[in-house]
Amino acid sequence: MSEIQSCFKRCEKKYMLTAEQYRAMILGMAFHMRPDEHPRYTIGNVYYDTGDHELIRTSLEKPVYKEKLRVRSYGVPDDDGPAFVEIKKKFDGVVYKRRVTMTAAEAADWLRGGRPPQESQISREIDWFMSFYRPTPAVYIAYDREAYAGVENSELRVTFDRNLRWRDTKVDLRYGGDCKPIDVGGHILMEIKIPGAAPLWLARLLSENHITATSFSKYGAYYKQVVLTPYHFDTHQKEARSIA
Repeated sequence: MSEIQSCFKRCEKKYMLTAEQYRAMILGMAFHMRPDEHPRYTIGNVYYDTGDHELIRTSLEKPVYKEKLRVRSYGVPDDDGPAFVEIKKKFDGVVYKRRVTMTAAEAADWLRGGRPPQESQISREIDWFMSFYRPTPAVYIAYDREAYAGVENSELRVTFDRNLRWRDTKVDLRYGGDCKPIDVGGHILMEIKIPGAAPLWLARLLSENHITATSFSKYGAYYKQVVLTPYHFDTHQKEARSIA
């Protein structure tokens, strides 16, 4: 099994592609990129936030510095399946991600107020984040990913995400229940991740196919499409009254 990386520092750019642009990217990358070790997989994320969604509201304001906490898995894990507790910070366009690995059950117990399975500098950063913001699981977001790594530079990664979906009940990685779609207008979300500048061939490929970077957050899209809609508010009000 390959070593699991715990710290990342890189630039990340996002693009919304049409089907035609996606096909052009795949053809253009053929001699420069290879399918990842695991080329197709499903990613599940639980995003943590405050009761008034302070973290995502701040993020959408595009500050110079922002941070978030999520727990990630590949597929739907059982109690003993692997999960990654990640604290992700972005400063001046550069992404810094630090994560610790444990079982899905250990991650859930820790973030409910327990102790991490192992103490480390990263776990202490996450403990500080939890004590400062006091967040709770806000939403589960999943998507299906197709991943490629650079032939000459393995740190260059290009991924394509489809079928973005969410649920805000049973917000747990271990629950494999139904989700509702996040609307991306029929596009495919491409992310390019690289420690430095993009190679010339990639810059040309993007330019020739009129592919330009965009600002997009999966959690932000859920927040704007679901939390801020009157329908969602009214539905939750009705549910609260029926419980009362």
